[in-house]
Amino acid sequence: MIAIPAVDVLDHKVVQLVGGVPGSQQVVLPDIAKTADHWVSMGAPCLHLVDLDAAFGKPDNSDAFCEVIASAGVPCEVGGGIRSESQIAKYLDAGADRIIVGTKAIKEPEWFAEMARKFPGKLILGMDTKGGKISIKGWQEEVDLSIDKVFEDLRQLPVRGVLNTNIDVEGQGKGVNAAANAEFVRKCPCPVILSGGFASYEDIKAGAAAGAEAAVIGMAVYKGTMRPWEWETPWKA
Repeated sequence: MIAIPAVDVLDHKVVQLVGGVPGSQQVVLPDIAKTADHWVSMGAPCLHLVDLDAAFGKPDNSDAFCEVIASAGVPCEVGGGIRSESQIAKYLDAGADRIIVGTKAIKEPEWFAEMARKFPGKLILGMDTKGGKISIKGWQEEVDLSIDKVFEDLRQLPVRGVLNTNIDVEGQGKGVNAAANAEFVRKCPCPVILSGGFASYEDIKAGAAAGAEAAVIGMAVYKGTMRPWEWETPWKA
């Protein structure tokens, strides 16, 4: 399992929020490209780029992200406010390895199925959960849709995987909900990337034991409480 640093962007700056709540920034960095380059220089095997501006309906950061993707030298996955075929194509044309689609995929499963078949192996379903229920629109709205139903639909689609962010522990630095993560991975018919609460090597080992493909790490690497590049086997567990 690999550990992937998150580059979350709000108001065109790199941020780390607590529980995804705007205004809760504990980290604010002004230069997107410089931040991305830093993680690559540390040994990151992949970058996780999230456009929170686009997710909240503000002017997006797609041009800046495309520049990062083109120059990073490592695979990049991109998400946040992606709601059209043209947005997907723009990032793939720039060289993105995979695209994360959340809100529109959940609200319009027929559209997501069409996109998944049009871009086989390139889309990741972003399924953010809080209290065991799916949240959308930047974690602002709960959906009356069961996780099991989403998994059932996914079995028929050529998606790259599922990104599950556990909002209950996101950004708090208190560790993961290992039991919830393991249950999600066990049920999901696709490879899973976990996010939310990763604060220690033990959290990474628990995710690996559950069978997750990767973990997205945010606050812990920005605050220096996790240094995956210093592990005996860098970035892996």
